[in-house]
Amino acid sequence: MHATRTPEGGGRREENAMADTVDAKRLVFPGLAGIYDRLSPFAYDFMRFSTGAVLVPHGFQKVFLGTLGATAGGLAKEGFPAPLAWAYLVAFVEFFAAACLAVGLFTRLAAALIWIEMTVIITVFLWPNGYFWTNRGYEYALLWWLLCLAIFFRGGGRYSLDRLLGKEV
Repeated sequence: MHATRTPEGGGRREENAMADTVDAKRLVFPGLAGIYDRLSPFAYDFMRFSTGAVLVPHGFQKVFLGTLGATAGGLAKEGFPAPLAWAYLVAFVEFFAAACLAVGLFTRLAAALIWIEMTVIITVFLWPNGYFWTNRGYEYALLWWLLCLAIFFRGGGRYSLDRLLGKEV
């Protein structure tokens, strides 16, 4: 790897020594190289969008479908003080921060908020159930945790509102 200037002339970044295109000779199905080349520039942004978009319905039900009380009840059961206030924060993160993550607006802040929420969900609510989500385990929340950690370090990406605005948090 070697350091280069970013296209915008900003700070330095590490550039991978790998080629920008897929080597068709290395593929089991060489005919797919063109598809991979055409779609790979969208891969990160698709992952970022999906990570946020899949969480939005969880927040939507809390904000618009009246499940905020149940969320507060679950928080109270675990000993959280002011559970309704925490439930509103959870709803904000799951709806608004997740929507921001999906469109790449305030991406790092949104990823950090979701990462913090997933840390609490994993350690307080799901850890006793083990790993597998089919037993109410932390598997699914851990996936969000890992994705948000990666997104936090990478930022909005090529197709994000952060990039369109020219600023990131």
